[in-house]
Amino acid sequence: MEYRPLGRTGVNVSQLCLGTMMFGGKADNAESNRMIDHALESGINFVDTANVYTGNESERIVGEALARDGKRQATILATKFNFAQGNDVNARGLSRRHLLQACDDSLRRLKTDWIDLYQLHRSNADVPIDETLRALDDLIRAGKVRYIGCSMFPGWQMVESLWVAKELGLNRFICEQPAYHMLDRTAEREVIPAARSFGLAVIPWGPLCGGLLTGKYQRDQGDPDGRWQGGKDNFNREATAQAWDVIDLLRDMAGDKGCSVSQLALAWCSAQPGVTAPIIGPRTFEQVADNLGAVEVSLDSEDFDRIDALVPPQSVAVRYYDQANAVDFRPHTHKSVV
Repeated sequence: MEYRPLGRTGVNVSQLCLGTMMFGGKADNAESNRMIDHALESGINFVDTANVYTGNESERIVGEALARDGKRQATILATKFNFAQGNDVNARGLSRRHLLQACDDSLRRLKTDWIDLYQLHRSNADVPIDETLRALDDLIRAGKVRYIGCSMFPGWQMVESLWVAKELGLNRFICEQPAYHMLDRTAEREVIPAARSFGLAVIPWGPLCGGLLTGKYQRDQGDPDGRWQGGKDNFNREATAQAWDVIDLLRDMAGDKGCSVSQLALAWCSAQPGVTAPIIGPRTFEQVADNLGAVEVSLDSEDFDRIDALVPPQSVAVRYYDQANAVDFRPHTHKSVV
């Protein structure tokens, strides 16, 4: 396992991060604990969750697992906040009120006195970034949070947050968590270059495109247990002909290298300039065991060139990033205003 600097901090994290979105849902308590233990034993020291995952169950499971046998002390623990918590209209978003309550709630569920990395799950135009940064700075000064970061921030919002933090003398973001994989390289346009310029770590989520890059799906066919059915996933993202061509190439390359398609896709993501640690999101023990094998896969310049020939830098074969960020550039039909 390789360990890499977490942005400009003095912290080093494993080249893969264990994502826990499935824990407490499709992965029950026992399976989730088994996956956490195996990941840590295999060299993972970076675990990412969020208060919204499986109705708070993910945080509870992670907290209980890390509380055993002193695991918490050696683990870089990350969680996120923003999305609604219950029916209270103020229990959501990036306001100071919600942020401080959300942090205390996460600390309780995670059975810990501190969060290593506290991240904004999405941006929110309704709340000025200075309000959010002041509250986050207070959490750091109180010892409840070590570092702060953002997820799915466009390049300009990343820079705005850094400027506001500098102007007000506040702690700055140290990382960005974008959707990023070889079928959607949107993050290469501005987000990753901005992160590299200003020393932010890049922690991609969805590096397997919601399972499409595992190789288990066939062109225009679904898997009864998978997200992709008839060429579309459960968020109606569409696998294009270009995407299937890439998957066919990966199958050939994986066969030559003696690895799985998912391991090859993860190794590609991990090797991209500026990337710190892709987040794996296993649902089963078999999946986490497979994903961890990606650290043994190496790619050379010819491998990168073959992939780039089908999905060039900054290109999009599956429209994933924009839809994940609730951005839709497609034209809409509007009624005339009389």
